[in-house]
Amino acid sequence: MIESRVRVSAIPFIFLVSLISLFLLHESSASYAGTPAAIVYPSKVKQISWKPRAFVYQGFLTDEECDHLISLAKSELKRSAVADNLSGKSKLSEVRTSSGMFIHKGKDPIVARIEDKIAAWTFLPKENGEDIQVLRYEHGQKYDPHYDYFADKVNIARGGHRIATVLMYLTDVSKGGETVFPQAEVSSRKQFFILNITIIEKESIILILCKHIIYLIL
Repeated sequence: MIESRVRVSAIPFIFLVSLISLFLLHESSASYAGTPAAIVYPSKVKQISWKPRAFVYQGFLTDEECDHLISLAKSELKRSAVADNLSGKSKLSEVRTSSGMFIHKGKDPIVARIEDKIAAWTFLPKENGEDIQVLRYEHGQKYDPHYDYFADKVNIARGGHRIATVLMYLTDVSKGGETVFPQAEVSSRKQFFILNITIIEKESIILILCKHIIYLIL
């Protein structure tokens, strides 16, 4: 599925924990997070698309968790890169103009708690997840349409293809911040409004930015 991320913010910048992508690395008896902090509530989940399978969870992160991830990321942000299709090495490209950084798994109790909640919601062991990637999109920055998988042997050997991606929005903006799936299947001539999500016709899905909201893309 092609995914296009366009960030046009009405404030100086937005933060988006963009990829907590989960690899099917190996069979694992690892923890699925059954602690009280990892409890999730099915009543807060809404399905917004079946192709791709996309679900939204309202209020997944607390203010403390959002602010903590931003504080960890702010001083470490660097220009975002893409993976070279042949070598697998990171390189700068005009198709992706955000800045970002990675937070090591289990870095501190708050990060570990967030990872536990993700594992509980996705039913996937947190040991199979990548490091949390925090992205900052300033006014006019973007990520052009792309297929969100690896074509090179290096990254495939490192973890394999992603089977799920979780997007967590850390700030609110009054305008912009959409994530678009141009090839999504949506009933024609219909428009739906679910929470702060707008599904529009022309086979696109636009996810409107809103703090504390989390999206699961499968």
